[in-house]
Amino acid sequence: MSTANEIRTKIDQRTATVGIIGLGYVGLPLAHAFHEGGLRVIGFDIDPDKISALSEGRNYLPHLGAELTENLSASDRFEGTADFSRLGEPDAIAVCVPTPIGKHHEPNLQYVIQSAQDIGAALRPGQLVTLVSTTYPGTTRDEFAPALLEAAKNAGNTLTLGEDVFVAFSPEREDPGRKSHSTRTIPKLVGGLGDDATDLACALFECAVQEVVPCSSAEIAESAKILENTFRAVNIALVNELKVILQDMDIDVWEVIRAASTKPFGFMPFYPGPGLGGHCIPIDPFYLAWKAREIGRATQFIELAGQVNTQMPGYVVERLVLALNDRSKAVRGSRILILGLSYKPDIADTRESPTFELIARLKDLGAFIEFSDPHVTEMVPVRKHNFHMESLALTPETIESFDAILISTNHTAFDYEMLAKHAPLILDTRDAMRRWEKEMGERLVRA
Repeated sequence: MSTANEIRTKIDQRTATVGIIGLGYVGLPLAHAFHEGGLRVIGFDIDPDKISALSEGRNYLPHLGAELTENLSASDRFEGTADFSRLGEPDAIAVCVPTPIGKHHEPNLQYVIQSAQDIGAALRPGQLVTLVSTTYPGTTRDEFAPALLEAAKNAGNTLTLGEDVFVAFSPEREDPGRKSHSTRTIPKLVGGLGDDATDLACALFECAVQEVVPCSSAEIAESAKILENTFRAVNIALVNELKVILQDMDIDVWEVIRAASTKPFGFMPFYPGPGLGGHCIPIDPFYLAWKAREIGRATQFIELAGQVNTQMPGYVVERLVLALNDRSKAVRGSRILILGLSYKPDIADTRESPTFELIARLKDLGAFIEFSDPHVTEMVPVRKHNFHMESLALTPETIESFDAILISTNHTAFDYEMLAKHAPLILDTRDAMRRWEKEMGERLVRA
């Protein structure tokens, strides 16, 4: 029996063990999906707090629900570990690590390459390795697989790709907080380095998700993921640019979008905001732009969208400065409360949240800043910023003590009626205060 057939038999008989590297927003729900599919799962993470939380059944990603971690903790088919020397145990490994960008918007593959090296150090014949982290086309073939095989060779194991070990790419499509879909119901794209790798990875993910879509190569799957997020980034840039233009024309962009949305075909609504957040949309288009420059091509459309979106925090701050000026107040010394640290409503995910940029810019102008977020109790260091603040509880007295309230994220838990009654000034970037527009009058400013 060939090595590929041996792996396939283990998968089909549900005797395969799956290793998940990275137990965050992508890796943890994927680990749970494989576990629910009947496979034994070993979760790997460098953060010992996550490993401890999983062993105790504590939930560190609230949007997934406590039941998920409780089920994993109670199962004899799941364990978490920080011991990467055990990577030789799984028959299949999924790599779910961050793929950030550098300060010049260049790709940072350090976590992907480190994972490849960690796996390679323990690699054995009969393993399937799938990169799940979003990246630019060509990463799996040109960067990940060579690093994997080189590390294996350095460890004394010269293995042949497509015969001894198999490598594929299957991009994550997580949307934290979304109720309509889950890891199990979102179709999974799979593209391997060779037909056997594609077939094995498809069979593996069919254990975890309802629909698997095979692609003819890893590059197709990589490019599809980049297209999905670039599509959103470009359309968000369009409405952000329209927002600025229509604001100067005293036209309500939110009402314009609602009106256009009545067309039953040929239009899809996107909404403006204070900037882009999340791990994918603010980052992935820059990965594609960087790769395009490497082959001598320009991505003018994509880069222009990136420029528009990255300018949004500056536009919001400008609107707030002008609103304070109209009330004979300087931004320096003003007390400003920002609502919402996470990048989208009703979750605790702060990755790439534009709120951090708003805080940084307003602090630079001399404002006194506090924040309130029902899902985030305190700030932790992020890629570009390191602030130390704790979330304030909203009360009438607290609201009245600030010169302005800036709504950055429209959590449903906020008491907007209380805000409307007690805030001296609200700068609304999310159309959260429309219901109280007449009541607030000039105390409400949109941005």
